[in-house]
Amino acid sequence: MNEGLIPRRYAKALYLVAQEKNTDSRIYDMMKCLVKSFDAQPAFQEILANPYVAVADKCQLLSTAAGAEKADTVYADYLKLLTENRRLDMARDIAYAYIKLYRESNRIYEVKIVSAAPLSADEQLRLREMISRHLNGGIMEYTENVDPDLIGGFTVSVGNERIDASISNELKQLRLNLITK
Repeated sequence: MNEGLIPRRYAKALYLVAQEKNTDSRIYDMMKCLVKSFDAQPAFQEILANPYVAVADKCQLLSTAAGAEKADTVYADYLKLLTENRRLDMARDIAYAYIKLYRESNRIYEVKIVSAAPLSADEQLRLREMISRHLNGGIMEYTENVDPDLIGGFTVSVGNERIDASISNELKQLRLNLITK
């Protein structure tokens, strides 16, 4: 993901307008949907960069991918601005920058939990409470995945922090200790 100056400026401008019109959370949801669309369809970015694809088709594609409705005038104006400034191909990077800006402004933490087996409801609750205490509040968006390669235990990632309580990590540490002795 490119967090360059241009995407950040467009994201900040969009955020300020969306805040002013009280649609910042709706735009946030749309940007998350747009990012998922980019991740699901690698050719999406190539279509936006293709000069032979009509601009109207690109805008329609971006609207559909974001889940835009007719009432989303802020998003429509945003697409119009990108079109006028020939920046439609930067929509993905701007979406990432908007998500980051929105999360920072609203103290939203992206928490990724990976476990060796599906966690029970009690285990999920205990883990979420522990993470909440560690972060001193704020809103947390959880994603949970299962990775049998962990053998047992779990990993938790919050921003740049990572807690690795997996058996595979313990075995790796044990192996390193035995090799260095």
